[in-house]
Amino acid sequence: MRISVTFRHMEPTEAIREYAEAKLAKVKRYLDEPIEASVVLELEKYRHIAEVTLNAGRNVINCREETNDIYGAIDLAMDKLERQVKKHKEKIRSKKGRVKDFGVLEQAPTGADDIGGAD
Repeated sequence: MRISVTFRHMEPTEAIREYAEAKLAKVKRYLDEPIEASVVLELEKYRHIAEVTLNAGRNVINCREETNDIYGAIDLAMDKLERQVKKHKEKIRSKKGRVKDFGVLEQAPTGADDIGGAD
């Protein structure tokens, strides 16, 4: 899993970078494809914004959260990302198990109901 953390308009710290990477490690367990993740952390006046883009194969999942605390923004963004990944995996799983019923003929009832004489 390749993770890039970008800081905009704020001081880059190793603690925040490691925190974001640790949170992304939880999402990794749901995906088995090669994953690229881009985390953008920015500060606009009093708002802390966490924006995450996850590329897993052909799938791209985005989320964005803003709060008054950078750690809270990262937590909310990762929760949202995890919900989206779970939903996507469930959708794939339900499509795999689906059986197409094109051309299925209804079976005629057996002759058990006709016993006893239809005079």
